[in-house]
Amino acid sequence: MKVSTQRLPESQVLLEIEVDPEQMERSLDKAYKRLVQRVEVPGFRKGKTPRDMLERHLGRERLVREAHDILIPEVYDQAIDQNDVHAIDQPAIELLSAEPLSFKATVAVRPTVDLGEYKRVRVERETAAIPDGEIEAALDDLRRRYALHEPVDRPVQTGDIVRADVRIEIDGREVFKDDDTEFRLREGATVLLPGFAEGVAGAEKGVTRDVVVTVPEGENSLAGKSGVATVTVKEVKEEQLPELNDEFAQGVGEGFSGLLALRERIGTDIRERLEAEAEETFRERAVGALVEGAKKIEFPHVLVHREIERLIDEQARSTGRDVSGYLELIKKTPEQVHEELLPAATERVRRSLALSQLAEDEDIEATPEEIDAEIETIATSSGTQGEQMRRMFSTTNGRAVIERNLRTRKTLDRLAEVAGQADGVKPGAKKKKDKAAAKAAGTKEES
Repeated sequence: MKVSTQRLPESQVLLEIEVDPEQMERSLDKAYKRLVQRVEVPGFRKGKTPRDMLERHLGRERLVREAHDILIPEVYDQAIDQNDVHAIDQPAIELLSAEPLSFKATVAVRPTVDLGEYKRVRVERETAAIPDGEIEAALDDLRRRYALHEPVDRPVQTGDIVRADVRIEIDGREVFKDDDTEFRLREGATVLLPGFAEGVAGAEKGVTRDVVVTVPEGENSLAGKSGVATVTVKEVKEEQLPELNDEFAQGVGEGFSGLLALRERIGTDIRERLEAEAEETFRERAVGALVEGAKKIEFPHVLVHREIERLIDEQARSTGRDVSGYLELIKKTPEQVHEELLPAATERVRRSLALSQLAEDEDIEATPEEIDAEIETIATSSGTQGEQMRRMFSTTNGRAVIERNLRTRKTLDRLAEVAGQADGVKPGAKKKKDKAAAKAAGTKEES
């Protein structure tokens, strides 16, 4: 057997294979032994037809095709083994000659990634500062959660909670009807349809009012059309906010010693959230800088195709449908969805490959002890389902999932150490990052 190889763009290898006549003859004999058991030839018992008679009955071409089915996979496997070709997908076969057998095999191989001077990657970490008024806004939201809603005998005002009979007709079609719906009129907020909230303001209890409403553009077949909402207010409740003082703070949740303690707790919560968001942004930018600074990230398109299929499957599951049902729901063809997802999927593959190479370059692994500890953490935090989670992740596949997630997390930790040195972050400093890790990696953390 003669084999020549040629490296192609996008991590592909072309193999040209010429098979020895002796190999071909052995495969023809195997093809005969396979076909003679399946084909009945007049005048011979099944399985006893001589080869020349079977060949005459079926034709030489049929025997050769059967031999190719046997021989091509065999010699292809031999060729990639002998030439150290690490295939990651099935090859595309092009037959050059039937006898003697020669063919081309184009196959996707492992990506090639060279991160270059990745230890010079630097990204500025933004400071998480609480915006002016953020704490006060949080306190106002908290007061609304503890507000009383008292019935009042006056026309509807912004901020009220209204119970009413509502019927909406657009273009001669009844699109909404509820004889006892409840809604709140918030400043600047849309209720049901644009124009509804503004039209209800000022309505009196027991008096039917017609309100002009409009369907937003792009919503459905009625987009841009106007109609009438018929509203009869049945009850109006006024929101009465509690006074912001120590007594209020002492009644919130499990209770605080006073308003100052409540403010401090809210400030701490906001600061931690902003720090987590800043860390997430920092890590995403660090991965982007790692990819941008790489000397080479070459990969076969099959990886992008697989990522697109995974994204479509995720989106379908999020709607409770299978892929065909999801495509029917969004009224798009598979080709349209593939084209839309191509840029995002390509970038996710690039980021994933860069992080995998970083883990390899840095010898980052998840130890069995770390995997055990992670499984225990998941089980402990799962409440009544803890034992079920422990069993699920203790399987071979489950441990593999945990191992991949831990390896990704540790790789992102290392990248954050490298990229954060520009702003004085100590290598090894640990920040809130678990949520940021999966997102920055470009693929959802498995669980």
